[in-house]
Amino acid sequence: MADDLFISHHEYEITAIRAQGAGGQNINKVSNAVHLRYDVRASSLAEDHKERLLALHDHRITRDGVIVIKAQQHRSLEMNREEAVRRLHELVQSVATPPRVRRATRPTRASRVRRVDAKVQRGQIKALRGRVTD
Repeated sequence: MADDLFISHHEYEITAIRAQGAGGQNINKVSNAVHLRYDVRASSLAEDHKERLLALHDHRITRDGVIVIKAQQHRSLEMNREEAVRRLHELVQSVATPPRVRRATRPTRASRVRRVDAKVQRGQIKALRGRVTD
């Protein structure tokens, strides 16, 4: 189910911008970095996918529910565009499968015994740190 997610290229907007950082004379005249904007609320994703995506505490998701991805690693605009789309797909895929529901269980008897034994041993170590008396 997770592999059949499809994001149409009409749902996101890609803008070419100038990249930051070092790059010599080429950096000042070529717009080869990209900003990808994807509105989660207006997307064609299923409602549960949207909820899980908006619940992520990710710096790329704005308060308005828009994912903003900046790609500037490559020198070519096309490769940066592909990189941004790939990262968007990875982010959406990360919430595709619902998290497993955790069922509360009690600790086993053996684990409780190990815990108490470790506490006793630690207490004995600390007791030996006291003053030495003859």
